[in-house]
Amino acid sequence: MVFVMLEFSDTTKTKKGSTVHKDADSELYEAGVINTPDPFGKFFLDVLGKMEPPTSSRLNSRKRRKDGSGPNGATELDGIPPKMSRRSLGLREPAPFSDEVEIDYSKPYIRVTYEEAVRGTPLDRPVRVYADGIFDLFHSGHARALMQAKNLFPNTYLIVGVCSDELTHNFKGFTVMNENERYDAVQHCRYVDEVVRNAPWTLTPEFLAEHRIDFVAHDDIPYSSAGSDDVYKHIKEAGMFAPTQRTEGISTSDIITRIVRDYDVYARRNLQRGYTAKELNVSFINEKKYHLQERVDKVKKRVKDVEEKSKEFVQKVEEKSIDLIQKWEEKSREFIGNFLEMFGPEGALKHMLKEGKGRMLQAISPKQSPSSSPTHDRSPSPTFRWPFSTKTPPSSPANRSRNESAVTYDISEDEED
Repeated sequence: MVFVMLEFSDTTKTKKGSTVHKDADSELYEAGVINTPDPFGKFFLDVLGKMEPPTSSRLNSRKRRKDGSGPNGATELDGIPPKMSRRSLGLREPAPFSDEVEIDYSKPYIRVTYEEAVRGTPLDRPVRVYADGIFDLFHSGHARALMQAKNLFPNTYLIVGVCSDELTHNFKGFTVMNENERYDAVQHCRYVDEVVRNAPWTLTPEFLAEHRIDFVAHDDIPYSSAGSDDVYKHIKEAGMFAPTQRTEGISTSDIITRIVRDYDVYARRNLQRGYTAKELNVSFINEKKYHLQERVDKVKKRVKDVEEKSKEFVQKVEEKSIDLIQKWEEKSREFIGNFLEMFGPEGALKHMLKEGKGRMLQAISPKQSPSSSPTHDRSPSPTFRWPFSTKTPPSSPANRSRNESAVTYDISEDEED
């Protein structure tokens, strides 16, 4: 048989004297939450499925202590002790309404002191903290306030009261969301354990006793309403007030201000999405004006797109022209270099002409016979005689001696003629 053990901070002694950790079903059985200590019971399996792994919980708590922050990333400014050993159950359903929760009034209810609450209460006796509000356009500021209220004490049961439309419209003003929407929004906040519908504007002793409230959580700024400078004054005097911190920069009034400031933008957007002018409470003239503005904006957008595309085209043309100029310069330098190499002072053409001239001269003037060859084997070659002159052209010194006989022979022939 395999037993599943979960580690807790509490330990017990076995008969042999060894120390072991209590498992989860023992804790719940001793607290009176379940009726059987069977670790394989249906309730234990459901709870085990909803509980976070203990190892990750210990690692997260160590990391938070190292970073100096409280649970869920909260800091000391939120009014939460930085060191806190607390197990949170994963929620799968919205928080129930107070009239749906059964309370055993047969057991006497004694309020816990602030010191006892901070020190930690038993599992079956959580500290019941109450927080109320309008919660119109539920936003992160509301969620952070409820998070602070939930984490005021190690073992907290958070009850949230939401005022009705009638009460809110009389004392504060018109709301954007109706009461059912506001109830539903608060129900689905992970920090809320119970929701009170149609909550009172001023807390009475009867209301506090009915819901067995230990502390009331709210920001410490005096809340003047219903003819009072501070509706929580009597709660503070009774020592039941637990302050929280407001989240600056976000509130229902801020969100409404943004909508009013940009009313035209949101009205035009909703008209595009299919809402009628009657649903938006827009007059006929304003409706036509919004449609005209929408058309003008479309034309402006098209012009802007064309302008951007033309800029991109011009930029691409400039890049291409620069590339072409660079390539032309490279080709022109290459062409000039080849031209100079061919037709320059020391170019290849000059060498070719020199070689051709030499070959032509060699072809025109025959080669001289070598000096070692015998003269009687070869008939005398006719000599060229300059016109109107009896002298032969000058000859080189090497051939002068050899041609003397020919010169003498020529002269004798002329004399005979």
